[in-house]
Amino acid sequence: MADKKPIITVRNLTKIYDKTTAVDNISFEVYEGEIFGLLGPNGAGKTTTLEIMETLRPATSGEVTVDGLDVQHHSWDIKSRIGVQLQASGFYPELTLVELLRMFAGFYQVEVDPIAVLRRFNLEDKKKDFWQKLSGGQKQRFSLATTLIHEPKIIFLDEPTTGLDPQARVNLWEEIRKIHKDGRTILLTTHYMQEAEELCDRLAIMDQGKIIKIGTPHELIEDLLKTGFTRAQEVKKATLEDVFLSLTGKEIRDT
Repeated sequence: MADKKPIITVRNLTKIYDKTTAVDNISFEVYEGEIFGLLGPNGAGKTTTLEIMETLRPATSGEVTVDGLDVQHHSWDIKSRIGVQLQASGFYPELTLVELLRMFAGFYQVEVDPIAVLRRFNLEDKKKDFWQKLSGGQKQRFSLATTLIHEPKIIFLDEPTTGLDPQARVNLWEEIRKIHKDGRTILLTTHYMQEAEELCDRLAIMDQGKIIKIGTPHELIEDLLKTGFTRAQEVKKATLEDVFLSLTGKEIRDT
């Protein structure tokens, strides 16, 4: 992707907690307009790396720039340019969805039509509901809605479909694709290989704080095949998830 401009640059990034090295001297670039994935097992350092790029956690050493700004010295400017997927702790339980959207709009000092936002994410009928009463898929869609309130250039998603049923997961993939088509750069972490292959233009595979390999899904698969790798059994033309979705449909189930 030589013709692409880096919008995130990470150079020799290290994060140490006490005597544990969570991120170990990693370097990579995320190009403007791509979906970039960080893959790895639990404890690989994915979330810590994401939090440093989001200016939520300081690095021990190394350099990180987001949209040309250094995260150490320009955290407030960066926050206005990025959207960060919030988890449960980010929502006040006593506010309805409409009230939460207005609150987030106030944070960013932007005008917003809460009903239009909810309609976009198929949540209009939940406008008077509280966040904790939503289903798993509804919670993730609403979290994505709040991420877009201020029209950020870059979106960070930390394991966005964990715990979702197949319909909700496929629906959220479609929402992420729509956001990407709007011209935004997306960086996500996941431990679902199918999710990474479906969504990501490029991937960085992490383990024990290090980046092992970077490439497109196709390149990574081809490199493995060149080593002589073969599966123990023939790959089937469909998966059990394909069977499930074929029998039950792809429509989201919110009740």
